[in-house]
Amino acid sequence: MMNNLFLDNRLTAWATGLGFGIGLYLVLMLLRGLCRRHIKTLAERGTVRGAALVQRLLSDLNGIFILAVALWLGSRWLVLSEGAQTTMRIAVLLVVLFQVGLWSVGVVDHVIARRIRREAQEDAGHKTSLNALGVVAKIGVWTLIILVGLDNLPNVNVTSLITGLGIGGIAIGLAVQNILGDLFSSLTIALDKPFVIGDTINVGEFTGSVEHIGLKSTRVRALSGEQLIFANSDLLSSRIRNFKRMEQRRVVFQLRVELDTPTEKLERIPQLLREVIEGQADAAFDRAHFQSITDSGLQFEVVYLIATADYPTFVALQNAINLEIHRRFTEEGIVFARLVGYGKI
Repeated sequence: MMNNLFLDNRLTAWATGLGFGIGLYLVLMLLRGLCRRHIKTLAERGTVRGAALVQRLLSDLNGIFILAVALWLGSRWLVLSEGAQTTMRIAVLLVVLFQVGLWSVGVVDHVIARRIRREAQEDAGHKTSLNALGVVAKIGVWTLIILVGLDNLPNVNVTSLITGLGIGGIAIGLAVQNILGDLFSSLTIALDKPFVIGDTINVGEFTGSVEHIGLKSTRVRALSGEQLIFANSDLLSSRIRNFKRMEQRRVVFQLRVELDTPTEKLERIPQLLREVIEGQADAAFDRAHFQSITDSGLQFEVVYLIATADYPTFVALQNAINLEIHRRFTEEGIVFARLVGYGKI
């Protein structure tokens, strides 16, 4: 009886193939369960690098994929017609592509989640942009998977489909090019980080603190109190000055004394300015020299460095230096000219 034929195969061959396929399926499912529990323990302990990623890949290991692989290997015991082999090959390939898609999406989610955790305290505003980047990546993965799957189906012309999608994509892209430009600019900000939330930046004539980095726009709180909203694409095309990333602040200022100031006092002024600046804990003297003679007075230029970029520290130090200069000049009998210029860079 076991020698009877069914679909050109003996019943013994069918029994062997089916038994092998089912047995292999059960063994693989058991191994999947054991590996999941073991990797979960390692991931919770944090003793193995990459355990969390392996845990995610195992959790995405689909039972249908395991069944398809087991049945395909079991079919090796059978002699199938060309049509049956083609059908099985396509079916298994589609299941494999689906599993590859699940794994690829899992890797994207893992990478994005790890990046968000690492930067959550530094810049929580990048979470939206990173999530958007993850969505774009996953759309790309599934688009590629679908195209490869369609390319393996009979009587399906993927080239014509891609051409049609390309023309439609161009039309849609032209219609929403500004939105897409801002979206990709947001992703660029998230990856390149020219600034983060909390940074004080200058864009053209506007200066303020970054409050929010969105998919389309970035919001900046101006020093005068109002909220400034910049399109991300416009922001990246502008020259941005990020004051928070200054390692030190260089201060330049000029002062003028009266035209009839005696030469011996003029010679004394650079040393006096050095003493004033070096007397401040956070300031480093650079230079002071007699710069020019003007109609309004004799002008000196002074340069010093501050070891911090903190603006309140700079203002307090500037105040202390000005007061000390005024006190020392009064003691020395040096009179300021009527016009005194002051600036900084």
